[in-house]
Formats: sequence, C-alpha cells, structure tokens
Amino acid sequence: MSPSPAEDLDLLVAAAVEAGALALELRARGLKVAWKEGNSPVTNADFATDTLLKTTFGRARPDYGWLSEETADDLERLHRRRVFVVDPIDGTRAYMKDRPWWVISAAVVEDGQPVAGVVYAPQVGEVYTAVAGGGAKLNGSLITPARTERLEGCGMVGDERMFTHPSWPEPWPAMRVESRNSTAYRMCLVASGQFDAALALVSKSDWDLAAADLIAREAGAYCGDHLGRGYTYNALRPAQASLVCAAPRLAPLILDRVRHIALPD
Repeated sequence: MSPSPAEDLDLLVAAAVEAGALALELRARGLKVAWKEGNSPVTNADFATDTLLKTTFGRARPDYGWLSEETADDLERLHRRRVFVVDPIDGTRAYMKDRPWWVISAAVVEDGQPVAGVVYAPQVGEVYTAVAGGGAKLNGSLITPARTERLEGCGMVGDERMFTHPSWPEPWPAMRVESRNSTAYRMCLVASGQFDAALALVSKSDWDLAAADLIAREAGAYCGDHLGRGYTYNALRPAQASLVCAAPRLAPLILDRVRHIALPD
C-alpha cells in the first residue's frame, strides 16, 4: 500500500528540519559561493542540503521521482506517479547575508498536483505545512488568508519597481510593498494573512512553487498564474509562467490588472 499524504508530510517535515540545521551549521563555518547562469548564487550548503534531502527521501520512498533546483534533471521523473519537488534553499541571497527570509521547500506531487508540502524557515522558527484536503498550518495551528477586499493600502510582497513602472494602463494604488527573497516564503506569508498578496510576472520553477502552492490553496488563498490558471507540475519543462498568490477577495482585482500581459509559457 502506498504511503498516505499525511505519512509523506511527516517525512517531509523531519527531513526539512534536519536540512535547516545543516544549512545553519554550514553557514556558521563559512560558505563557499559560486555563480550560476543568470548571476544567481549557489553555495556549498545548497548542494549539501540537496544531497541530504535526496538521500533521505530516496531511502524512504525509492519509487518516487525527484525534481530539485540543485540536481541535474532526470526525466525518469516523468514516468513516476509521485515525485518529490524540492528547493533545498529557496532564498539563497538572504541565506548568504544572514537575513531570515530563506526556506527549505519540499513537496510530494502526485499526478501533477501537490498532495503534501512543507516550507520551513529555520531562522524564524516557522514550519508551514499542508496535505491535500486537510487545511494548512503554521507550527501546528490552522492558518487562513486575510479578508482584504481593496488594493488600496494592502500588503503586497513583490518588486516595488514593477508596480511603479509607467507602462501600466492604470497606475497601482498606494500599497505597502515589501520584498522577500524566497518565493515560497512570500506565498506562505499570504497563506497566513501576514501579507495580502504576492505577485511575480516572471517564470517560476516548480520547486519555487509546489509546496507553497498547496499551503496557500489549503489555507483558502488563490494561487495560480496571471491568467487565472492553476498549476500542473512535473511536466517536461518544470516551470510556470507567473505567480499570483492572494487573499480570495483580492485575487480578482489583481487578475483584472495583469491578465492583459503577454508572457512566454
């Protein structure tokens, strides 16, 4: 009998906490930093936590596939019904600079949809979790998004320069716009009502989104692309066109402002 999503979640959480401790230990020793294409940093801790998670999950669930930012893509995953989708350190720049907004993100995706997910932020002691149909939790307590109904004055996680760009047909109203390095953490902040929405009009990889997508939707938030489409994971190209994660009453207002934008699939 296959493990249940709840059993998979227990595995995800235990491994994420272990990976977080390893990341903190390695940073305290001093990091080795390299740069990937696109001027994106990667550290020895990214690789070490990736290895820890891949080894742990592979031993426990040898029949599951694997997709991670720091592992060469093995297309064998396309033939597995269940796949681990992992970002061993999401928010590496924050991690390198000893800022708290980085996480370990891990999900189990079944038939293209996440069924269990954890986003663990070690420096702030926050463990966000969800299983399909079971609601979303922060440190064991159920969470819900905000009930915000207006863009004016809302809390938005994103790039302030995007909102003030002169090309918008209708200028955005005054909002509290703040940045967080980790995409998954931004989404969890929306899921828990600490912010009202997160918007990114650029492509996001599956490992950026899968765990937090489940957490946000189970909490009751909208999560999908700027055209109002939900996500399907573990495709040949494991990426999504854009990100809109918002309180349910705010999401239609955001989608009305962005659905005209043509982005590559």
